[in-house]
Amino acid sequence: MAAVTSFFSAPSQCSERKAIVSSARTFAANSEGFRFRTSFSCHYVGVRTSASSSRMVIHCMSASTEPATVAETKLNFLKAYRRPIPNVYNNVLQELIVQQHLMRYKRTYRYDPVFALGFVTVYDQLMEGYPSDEDREAIFQAYIKALKEDPEQYRTDAQKLEEWARAQTASSLVEFPTREGEVEGILKDIAERAGGKGSFCYSRFFAVGLFRLLELANATEPTILEKLCAALNVNKRSVDRDLDVYRNLLSKLVQAKELLKEYVDREKKKIVERAEEAQKASEAVRKCLGEYSMQATADFVLLPPIANDPL
Repeated sequence: MAAVTSFFSAPSQCSERKAIVSSARTFAANSEGFRFRTSFSCHYVGVRTSASSSRMVIHCMSASTEPATVAETKLNFLKAYRRPIPNVYNNVLQELIVQQHLMRYKRTYRYDPVFALGFVTVYDQLMEGYPSDEDREAIFQAYIKALKEDPEQYRTDAQKLEEWARAQTASSLVEFPTREGEVEGILKDIAERAGGKGSFCYSRFFAVGLFRLLELANATEPTILEKLCAALNVNKRSVDRDLDVYRNLLSKLVQAKELLKEYVDREKKKIVERAEEAQKASEAVRKCLGEYSMQATADFVLLPPIANDPL
């Protein structure tokens, strides 16, 4: 299962490749303005100088919220879900939440339903076969909330796109710019932002979301993916590369789950065998005790009577 983490270890590609910083301060020309920037937004504060004094007075007009750290996100997840998670799942989840944290707090990040569909697809396939369906959903809720996002929105948007894709054909899927509708509007917004008119950050989850749309629409021709990427203003080479990694991930995931199943079955068999051995040992002990008790009773019955002592 450790091989699964390779899907998330490489950094995602963004329209701007600048590192995330908690804050950066720069003075504008002639010291007329002071700008405070974070990964979320930019705020301007006024600067006032006095003619009679060289001292500069800065009046802060607004404050900015610092982004969470990786440690805080992981701690939030552990607080939200306190039950133990089997290592074969927990190791991948911990790697996954670190990588998604880095995506989440990029300055260019903006939530979109295709990204959500990709994450939900990966999560459901990763956690398929988890011992408890209730725990699996509880882990999903804790995971998304740890990233300060809405798990219900992820599920709702993923379901919405899946239902829409099932009703599409290969041709109608790529013709969304010429059509009207809720999902068509979502895809148009992504295309506009990816085209440079807004904030857009490509990631492997986005590539998986596109793959899922094609899969549900039975659009298996390679040319359809090319047309869809062109319509969305997304680099097809990046999508092709990430989908190749994703397909290899699925293959390794199947193998890992088969090994896990064999391990679980083997452990269950050992538990049953130990229980049977314990039961046999207990029966043997009871049998021995029973025979000993019967023998003791027989010996007591066969004892010669005690003669009465004469007074």
